[in-house]
Amino acid sequence: MKGRIKELLTGCNRKQILMLELDGDFRADYDALNGADVDITVKRWRKKRSLDANAYCWVLIGKLAEALSLPKSDIYKDAIRRIGGVSEIICIKTDALPKLRAVWESKGSGWQVEAMPSKLLGCTNAILYYGSSVYDTHQMSLLIDNLVQQCEDQGIPTITPNELEQLKSQWGYTPKESNT
Repeated sequence: MKGRIKELLTGCNRKQILMLELDGDFRADYDALNGADVDITVKRWRKKRSLDANAYCWVLIGKLAEALSLPKSDIYKDAIRRIGGVSEIICIKTDALPKLRAVWESKGSGWQVEAMPSKLLGCTNAILYYGSSVYDTHQMSLLIDNLVQQCEDQGIPTITPNELEQLKSQWGYTPKESNT
């Protein structure tokens, strides 16, 4: 839910009170959660990418797959690994890696685990790549820009840079948008 931080107060007990202004209707959740301990995450709101962005992404993937005689899934996975800001690195016990891989990769074809040696005995470093289904407008723009560049490198026609900028503006993407 989108909202804005309005005020931060400190109570007599020295605990902080955060006042939020919400764009949505929180009344039902408030009634259910009032007085209970809750888990709270506050982060900068970002507009989610549009389905048009996803559709164009798969058009580009299809063109590359045809030109390179590769499965679409291979093109998609490779494109995800090429961009920044869509992965986490964790250190895990090596014997737990197969379970982590099975659970993580069951989320979809873009969700990938890449294993690397760790300096810790019995451990493996795992890069966990997120699938594009959870990308925000900035991340989706990076993915599409990468796919456009790959198409251009193969001589595959794409929409013009002006058309791409218009498409991005429909997603609500602005180049100044940070990845936080």
